[in-house]
Amino acid sequence: MTEHPEMTAQPEFAFEDFTPGRVFDLGTTVVDRDEMVAFARRFDPQPFHLDEEAGAGSIFKGLAASGWFTAGLWMRRYVDEILNRATSIASPGGEDIAWPAPVFAGDELRASMEIVEARLSRSRPGLGLVKLRATLRRGDDLVFRSTFTGMFGTRD
Repeated sequence: MTEHPEMTAQPEFAFEDFTPGRVFDLGTTVVDRDEMVAFARRFDPQPFHLDEEAGAGSIFKGLAASGWFTAGLWMRRYVDEILNRATSIASPGGEDIAWPAPVFAGDELRASMEIVEARLSRSRPGLGLVKLRATLRRGDDLVFRSTFTGMFGTRD
């Protein structure tokens, strides 16, 4: 197994810490234009993600980030603030994903995670399933949300 220096030796978070209603502030990130465009060039090369003029002429009225890039920004905050400090095992998937407002270069986005529900696995002792609601906000505007399940080990 490869060692990951960013992971802590003794996990700070385990299944027991993810109680329904708890909200985790995952901090902020500023959207970097070069990263945003590089991502779009590789994974979502629609004109309004690549070109200022095309973006200005679109419904976004400016060069807009790909929604998948925006999801990646949230994921990075989640990894840095929770997963690398937790008994995280995997994720079997999610239920929804939405980008209700566009994201632009220079935007400062605040990431958070709310625990929707948590239960112990019936078939795997020592494993808990946690339904999470992920959000990114620019000020009061919601720009990203997703609901998915994370799998975490228990402390026992």
